[in-house]
Amino acid sequence: MHQKQNELDLLPENPSSPQGFAYREDALSASEEARLVERIRELPLKEFEFHGFTARRRNISFGWQYDFSRSRLDETGDIPPWLLPLRETAAAFAGLAPDQLPHVLILEYSAGAAIGWHRDKHVFGDVIGISLVAPCRFRLRRKAGSKWERASLTVEPRSAYLLRGSSRTEWEHSIPAVDALRYSITFRSLSAAAE
Repeated sequence: MHQKQNELDLLPENPSSPQGFAYREDALSASEEARLVERIRELPLKEFEFHGFTARRRNISFGWQYDFSRSRLDETGDIPPWLLPLRETAAAFAGLAPDQLPHVLILEYSAGAAIGWHRDKHVFGDVIGISLVAPCRFRLRRKAGSKWERASLTVEPRSAYLLRGSSRTEWEHSIPAVDALRYSITFRSLSAAAE
């Protein structure tokens, strides 16, 4: 896969990486990943609907759920106990207390599924994503005058990424169509706007 000419690979030592972005490979063991996937496959995942459009992704939220049709955050079922150790891992990676991550979103990307350019809703603060089963290309961009500043990396299975600061608020992110089934588990803190 060839990168666009103005796209930089995100590496931990790359000073061009968006401020507040962090990435860690091997955040989980293979056995932890296998247990999580087994549990996810038991969940009643639903097609993701966004303003009348049904995406090729299926999802479920715990703790809080963003209702796109009403543009608001609603409480939903408690985070299951089997996800709490992973929330501790995500919180430690982000330097937060586990209870500062009251929202979790689980997404299933079937082969060919993608997610377009977006920023997470303003009601959320930090975003910590855990990738399972298959790799994907994680892209970021922000407007720089009349051009786009871009960065990307391959997010490996069992890795974690953090969006905080300008990487969260100024940069958009997207995932192009995946080659194989992939799951992501995303933990979010709430912003002051949601509290």
